[in-house]
Amino acid sequence: MSSQTDLGTAAAPLRGLDSYFKMTRRGSSWGRELRGGVVTFFTMAYIVVLNPLIIGTQADSTGAFLGGGSVESAQAKVAVATAVVAGVMTILMGVVANYPLALAAGLGLNVFVTFGIAKLPGMTWEDAMGLVVLEGLILVVLVLTGFRTAVFHAVPPSLRIAISVGIGLFITIIGFVDSGFVRRTAVGPVPVELGVGGALQGWPTIVFLVGLVVISALLVRAVRGALLIGILVSTVLAIVIEAVFHVGPSVTASGDPNPTGWGLNVPTLPDQILATPDLDLLGRFSLLGSFQAIGIAAAVLLVFTLIVADFFDTMGTMVAVGAEGALLDADGVPPNADRILLVDSLAAAAGGAASVSSNTAYIESTAGVAEGARTGIASIVTGVLFLVAAVFAPLVRIVPYEAAAPALVVVGFVMMLQVRSIDWDDGEAAIPAFLTIVVMPFTYSITAGIGAGFVMYAVLKAVRGRWSEVHPLMWFSAGLFVVYFAIDPVKALLGVS
Repeated sequence: MSSQTDLGTAAAPLRGLDSYFKMTRRGSSWGRELRGGVVTFFTMAYIVVLNPLIIGTQADSTGAFLGGGSVESAQAKVAVATAVVAGVMTILMGVVANYPLALAAGLGLNVFVTFGIAKLPGMTWEDAMGLVVLEGLILVVLVLTGFRTAVFHAVPPSLRIAISVGIGLFITIIGFVDSGFVRRTAVGPVPVELGVGGALQGWPTIVFLVGLVVISALLVRAVRGALLIGILVSTVLAIVIEAVFHVGPSVTASGDPNPTGWGLNVPTLPDQILATPDLDLLGRFSLLGSFQAIGIAAAVLLVFTLIVADFFDTMGTMVAVGAEGALLDADGVPPNADRILLVDSLAAAAGGAASVSSNTAYIESTAGVAEGARTGIASIVTGVLFLVAAVFAPLVRIVPYEAAAPALVVVGFVMMLQVRSIDWDDGEAAIPAFLTIVVMPFTYSITAGIGAGFVMYAVLKAVRGRWSEVHPLMWFSAGLFVVYFAIDPVKALLGVS
């Protein structure tokens, strides 16, 4: 009798969690959430290594590195702070918004902050990160006033579908490029080519292809955990290959190129497993210092650029994740959309406050959803793994690009299937949708793809004299994108360098 009572007591918390996260209602399970969270982590864990290489290796306009020390010190601190902020904000996404969406320092945004803000004459890292914090706080206000959510609801269904499909192609090319399967050409009019010099070469490429075949084969056989199994198999193969053939990195220690080397992480077992976290970068920002350093007009334009990129990038990502997991309602809106946007806005501010750049939603979350994740439990799993990565940072470096990239390519295929839901016979809807889909991968920017679709949608409706069919917020958004695309002429007009 006592044993039955104990079992009932133990099961009560699990039933409570199931009820809160709506796991059963969304057709998920503890196993699927766990696998999904782990897969999402492995597909985006590269940011813990890559963000320090972008932000940690560059000095601001005064010649100072983040934290005020050496470049090595800056890189170590950025790695820890990147993992901690990603972990905390992703857990918050899971608990508050109950959505399988992970967040981390945004690629593209971190490059813009590094080279487009911190290196401006008179700017310091503290000033640059202060602008990121300010951007996040403004986004929070836009969410709390209902504006950001209202803009999302104003987007027509055809563009929402196109955003998801475009992101599918976008993450596919990310997978191809990260793995070295597709590369930039050294010379000639063709921008990209297959492998090295038009041919597939090197052991890392074999690892990628093996991973792609394994995941695809498991997927068509409906094997649970296909993505995770594929990543693990590819990682083990990569470790063995590196141990036997000593492939090395794509850029050697002396700076010489090694075209057939590993893209980012060299898959070797680390000398140490644990690393002591250094959180010295937390709180190192000056909220309004940039206004004095570069002037009010320039600072406002920089904040505007950050807001537009973050604002619409997240909108597209959360739709794509919801579409992948069949979580969207009849109008194509994810559950708890306002909470998702609120946490994302807070993450932008948190990233600036921790000196790792704006944190934003990661499209790699679709890999976890493809693995079965449907609730915030998966986000909690991913977030916890990021926190663990802050301590076990050496282990994160085991998984190379080439082992994780196949999962992105396969997920891109799954997301592409939604393209059949677009009415291609309706030019007013089809042309903006087409531009949204193709501009994303061709410009390597979710924001640019959304902007192209928004502007063209408004223009075509105006040409047909159907002004009233366009929601006022769509007109407003299209106008913002016109300014966004023409930001350099706007700066020149205002006399801002």
